[in-house]
Amino acid sequence: MTHSSVLTSLEQHRQQFPALANKVYFNFGGQGPMPQGAIAAIQTAHAYTQQQGPFSNEVNAWATQETNLVRGAIASDLQVAPETITLTESVSVGCNIALWGIDWHEGDHILLSDCEHPGIVAAVHEIGRRFGVEFSFCPLMATLNQGDPTAVIAAHLRPTTRMVVISHILWNTGQVLPLAEIVAVCHEYPGQRGLVWVMVDAAQSVGVLPLNLTEIGADFYAFTGHKWLCGAAGLGGLYIRPEAIAQLSPVFIGWRSVTKNAQGHPTGWLPDARRYEVATSDFTLCGALREAIATHQRWGTVGDRYQRICTLSEYLWQRLNDNPHITCLRTAPPEAGLVSFQLQQGNHNQLAQTLEKQGFLLRTILDPDCIRACVHYFTLESEIDQLVDVIDSLV
Repeated sequence: MTHSSVLTSLEQHRQQFPALANKVYFNFGGQGPMPQGAIAAIQTAHAYTQQQGPFSNEVNAWATQETNLVRGAIASDLQVAPETITLTESVSVGCNIALWGIDWHEGDHILLSDCEHPGIVAAVHEIGRRFGVEFSFCPLMATLNQGDPTAVIAAHLRPTTRMVVISHILWNTGQVLPLAEIVAVCHEYPGQRGLVWVMVDAAQSVGVLPLNLTEIGADFYAFTGHKWLCGAAGLGGLYIRPEAIAQLSPVFIGWRSVTKNAQGHPTGWLPDARRYEVATSDFTLCGALREAIATHQRWGTVGDRYQRICTLSEYLWQRLNDNPHITCLRTAPPEAGLVSFQLQQGNHNQLAQTLEKQGFLLRTILDPDCIRACVHYFTLESEIDQLVDVIDSLV
């Protein structure tokens, strides 16, 4: 496909995303714009449930079918079995299921990178307070441009380490970690209490990277549908490695978690990852996420999309580097869609606010102090040019 035909295809494809019509969007790492088909799926689902009766046998059967279908769509994208997918509301919920389901003992140790999201760090703090669990941070931010993150993690494991908490793509710097290598090092480590679990915050990787979670081997992989997948906010998932399901206790418990006898009384946990689901959810979001995934697949394979993301992020990175008043955090082209940069004079929040008033949506990061711009496969080179031209005029 020629460059011109790619652009024509993209311009037609972009018409499915209403939010792109009146702004230049660089905030996919915060929330992706929904395609019209996903919006319509929500509207159709609400109309159907209200017409049939929100709590009827027909609608209840429909809700079960919807959860099964979206679980299957997610599992296919991640190359895992549907039975390994727990449906959640967000990345944070998925991470909390994994964190709180472990049988923690006083003196156990959790290792985090120094680039984890504050919400996950806060949960680890509370586990430490309640159970006497120790936690520490390893310096992965320093490996952005040089160094070996796998070696850094290996050097910070302790005999008492029970879990390593990392992100696949670091939300602040955009670094892509060699996850399979890290998992192998952790699983081979001779911990005092057995296997060192690896929990992954996948907020920035699902919908970006070609993934085969079966091969990667992470124990827990928490993701959302509303960022790079461009689904509705309120539906995400947690992949749980099959061998880990029997050892992870349910945290939130409800009728979707359990098996029942003829009288409807609970008799035990469901045998697969559904045991970590709770009760009533917004089932109208299931069709929307399926349609969002299908929208991306209709444009190209996940490999095609990832290749274009990398091409665009390199183009943005290079254009920003051409400005002597801007420093990109990475000294080499980014490996994903997140491009973080700093201004010589600072004032990152002021620039982000000024850009938003002019129709350019980015976000600031506090640690490190920077601005983060995100490109998706359907970002246009002309949008990157517009953004950089405006920034050049302001700094």
